[in-house]
Amino acid sequence: MKRVNIGGQAVIEGVMMKNGDDYAVAIRKPDQEIIIDKKQYVSFTKRHKLLNLPIFRGMVAFVESMVIGMKILTYSAEFFEVEEEQGKFEKKLEDKYGKKKMDGFFIGLAVVLAMLFSVGLFILLPLFISQLLKPVLPNARMVNLVDGLMRVVILLVYMAVIRLMNDIKRVFQYHGAEHKTINCLEHEEELTVENVRKHSRYHKRCGTSFIFLVVLISVGVLTLFNVDTFLLRLGVRLLLLPFIAGLSYEVIKLLGRTDNKISMFFSKPGMWLQQLTTIEPDDDQIEVAIASVNAVLPKEDTDEDTRTA
Repeated sequence: MKRVNIGGQAVIEGVMMKNGDDYAVAIRKPDQEIIIDKKQYVSFTKRHKLLNLPIFRGMVAFVESMVIGMKILTYSAEFFEVEEEQGKFEKKLEDKYGKKKMDGFFIGLAVVLAMLFSVGLFILLPLFISQLLKPVLPNARMVNLVDGLMRVVILLVYMAVIRLMNDIKRVFQYHGAEHKTINCLEHEEELTVENVRKHSRYHKRCGTSFIFLVVLISVGVLTLFNVDTFLLRLGVRLLLLPFIAGLSYEVIKLLGRTDNKISMFFSKPGMWLQQLTTIEPDDDQIEVAIASVNAVLPKEDTDEDTRTA
């Protein structure tokens, strides 16, 4: 099976595919036209050698994926927003600083808010619950273990709940289309709707698997640190979060390189979780994913007959 260095992300009525420095977003507009926006982004890991070292590159990739993710989500949402009168304050800001700068500001704000939400839900909440259970637990390591298990439970519940939302279901269908298209490409088959449809909607290098690995690895790493007070435990978790993200990146990268039994065994939990975050797509959604991946393939690898945009 051919290995491709292409990753993607589902957005509102579309798919983003990234290949090296190139990334493209394909969106199906309300009038059913597929529009493609292709851009380049050179990672900081290529600009600074230190940041390309193991662990560090994972930390950088984690932050950069959030920033790019927010950009493309904002872009895709623009096609489906209900037109409304612009507020005076917002208009003044755009007139003074320009739309581009204001868009950058709001994307940065969205990234910060997303990180705060993640810290609150997956760090503060389980930490608070495990601290309450501390009097009935035998030692600090057991407190940390309960804390970690709570993170796993909260992640599973969170995924199951958001899957019930109709808009999220559509995004999860595009997530499935993204995976099926990459799987088809890795099996070196022509990118047609028929060929893509027969492939799996699960993939070892999925962001869902990455998040699950972060949670699992954090359970093992944080259990080693025996600190008693709530603030110290919180501080340790926040300080180690970049390291855990970087380590998880290296693990998922390693698992994605091979298909041996060991690799498949450790990839299974993340792929099981993808049953919640991916849904079988329809043909129109597969067409969008194909258009996105074709936009980032080298020209010699692109079959003109498979272009849908």
